[in-house]
Amino acid sequence: MLLAYIDEVGETGAFVSKAHPRYNTSPAFGYAGFVVPAAEARRFGMWFTEEKRRLFRTEIAQSSAPDQWERKGSMIFRETTLQRYPQQLRVFNALVRRLRSIGGNLFFYVDEKPIGTPKQTRLDTVSRESAAMKETLNRLARHAEGRESSLLVLMDQVNEKQRIDRMPTLYAHMFSRSNEFEEMKRIVEPPMHIDSAVSSNIQFADWVAASLSRAIDYQLVEESEHAWITGYAAESLRGSFTKESKLHLWQRGVGDIHHSAALKPERPLYPKVGGQRVSAGIPDAAIRKLRAAAERRGDTS
Repeated sequence: MLLAYIDEVGETGAFVSKAHPRYNTSPAFGYAGFVVPAAEARRFGMWFTEEKRRLFRTEIAQSSAPDQWERKGSMIFRETTLQRYPQQLRVFNALVRRLRSIGGNLFFYVDEKPIGTPKQTRLDTVSRESAAMKETLNRLARHAEGRESSLLVLMDQVNEKQRIDRMPTLYAHMFSRSNEFEEMKRIVEPPMHIDSAVSSNIQFADWVAASLSRAIDYQLVEESEHAWITGYAAESLRGSFTKESKLHLWQRGVGDIHHSAALKPERPLYPKVGGQRVSAGIPDAAIRKLRAAAERRGDTS
């Protein structure tokens, strides 16, 4: 059996631009994490815990609940980490290599958002979340089929209402899709929820998701500040993803970005020739019009 630990990349809200006063958070939404043989999951969790306790021993010692202390991935993957805390990135890269040594892989599936306010894009956050989760399960099932293994998916705990709302939709998706795609039968149950405070592997999935969120921001946002992620910061990620990992682009006119290509310094959406950027996909003028319309109206809906 395989176990997949996943966490969210980005959030489900609208995106206009990094400069927009409200809709500036993440240009994409999806899931990322890792897949590991069940027999090795406990061992990997122990490795993660040992490294975390060594790396953050001062903070953990000062905590009122040291056994449940977490360092969120958003704090690991910051622009200043490479200069100020390179040891954190060394530990992350070492853990990825150890995961690979026991037959594990990293994974992601992320959808680019259409640019615009909720009103402009007719945003339905429930549908956005559901679509990303369904495709995540499809691709994890395909990976399990290739490994000839059953699969259990685990993710960070959500509130009870969210969990109850999700379950019928995911059960229906798994069973209806399995009529046409046999690999869906590899998934034992819809995603199970675990509190990250008590799961080392869920915490590591959060680190992976955070690293991917920076890489995807760099690929999608021309003025992104996360070019640093394509260098040493995440060098172990290259070649570590399942072949089913993908960033799905929104009407860009170019192909989607697959597995390790998300970490390349060259960006398909912003190619350069002789030092000058060449437009690709949605014309810049169209993007500027969308953003200007939102900013003119001060659209917060």
